[in-house]
Amino acid sequence: MEQSIQIFVVDDHPVVREGLIAVLETQEEFSIVGEASNGAEALPQVLEKSPDILFLDLAMPEMDGVQLIEALQAKGNATKVIIFTIFDTDERIMGAIKAGAKGYLLKGASRKEIFDAVRIVHAGGSLLQPAVADKLFQHISQEITPLTPRELEVLKALSKGSKNSEIATALFISERTVKFHVSAILSKLNAQNRTEAVQTGIKRGLIDLS
Repeated sequence: MEQSIQIFVVDDHPVVREGLIAVLETQEEFSIVGEASNGAEALPQVLEKSPDILFLDLAMPEMDGVQLIEALQAKGNATKVIIFTIFDTDERIMGAIKAGAKGYLLKGASRKEIFDAVRIVHAGGSLLQPAVADKLFQHISQEITPLTPRELEVLKALSKGSKNSEIATALFISERTVKFHVSAILSKLNAQNRTEAVQTGIKRGLIDLS
């Protein structure tokens, strides 16, 4: 018989905590080794028991989820963390992942998603619920150096098919300066050419075609 996966659950809402534990206990290979209502209460127990998986809420009194992850890592604890929360904002997701969480589920996840997360994370992988992954990818895709007001003007001109000379005349700048701006735009938008830069600009809402 395979060794059970030891799980510790931390959530300040008793009904949610008890409900999650009840769901997890339906799987023979899962073993609940403890529970706590906040990070401060959980810290000494997790350090003592070193469970395989820690199901962790984010917003809790005394010590929140991210603070608990950081405290555990500072102590060299190797427990793998799966966030289980209602928060789906970019900042919350990024904060938890940067702190070291290996999984991120919303409190509406199906039983299968919960079970899959435990097994995948325990095996050394990481798992983000599809809705969470979409949020994260959107956040990452938007993490680019913003265009300056002048670069936006040049990009809009490019979208109209204007040549460097025409842009220079319209904006009262030299063609050399236009070339400099175009080069900066391609770099910031990670585009290979003007057409790709315009397409990226449209996708990011930088260009209004109306």
